[in-house]
Amino acid sequence: MLGAIEAGGTKFVCAIGDEQGNIHERAVFPTTAPEETMAHVIDFFRPHNVEAIGIGSFGPVDLRPDSPTYGYITSTPKQAWRNFDFVGAIKQHFPVPIGFDTDVNAAALGEQRWGAARGLDSCLYMTVGTGIGVGAIVEGRLLHGLLHPEMGHMLVRRHPDDTFAGVCPYHGDCLEGMASGPAIERRWGKKGAELADRHEVWELEAFYLAQAITNYILILSPKKVITGGGVMKQTHVLPLVRRHVQELLGGYIQHEAILEKIDEYIVLPGLGDNAGVAGALALAARAIE
Repeated sequence: MLGAIEAGGTKFVCAIGDEQGNIHERAVFPTTAPEETMAHVIDFFRPHNVEAIGIGSFGPVDLRPDSPTYGYITSTPKQAWRNFDFVGAIKQHFPVPIGFDTDVNAAALGEQRWGAARGLDSCLYMTVGTGIGVGAIVEGRLLHGLLHPEMGHMLVRRHPDDTFAGVCPYHGDCLEGMASGPAIERRWGKKGAELADRHEVWELEAFYLAQAITNYILILSPKKVITGGGVMKQTHVLPLVRRHVQELLGGYIQHEAILEKIDEYIVLPGLGDNAGVAGALALAARAIE
């Protein structure tokens, strides 16, 4: 019996499941103040005798085991959560092995084990919602580094007709600043769900997302690109992104996945909305191992 936490900027998903990725019980709570949200999390797990807990968290987070702030959420734009000891708060109540990574790395792991990238040793998972986050598996390993990649904050070329300043509090017009859900709402005055029939909205969105995915392909050469999050539920976005990626690559990457089968290469999550929480189960299983 394993516990899983997908900690997102808008909501927390908690689950009980097993090492095969099966989810037996699932609950969702809004992400509010840490004290209130964590009380819900602890109450959810208290009746269950879990062997380990996996956490995939919004970030930035400290993933260095030798760091005094290992397991913390660090310089997040969500001020109430800055410098929050996430792993410590869970361990205080549940003294079991804990696997900890970013929410998008967890989602990439879930998709690689049981979803759209099953059987592959590399993939990239991109979520586009409240923020933009990207996780990656390279040669079978989750990608880390100084901390972990922050590919949602990469710089992008501005569209020549776009004068929007961007919403990222750190970088202004980075990818997240220009193409996240809040960026769509701020730029157009309505939430994305209310703009479904506005073609110009999604052409501009695809313009930015495709630039980022093109760069990810050129840098990491993933064998599958998986796109999730609330914005990607607009079904007309992904075909536009694929077309822009092909145009931007300009035939330089000579592989059938790009040239002929891009519909099978840049895809939606095979696990749907459970990619992150399933990946957290995989993190819990790895913590035991």
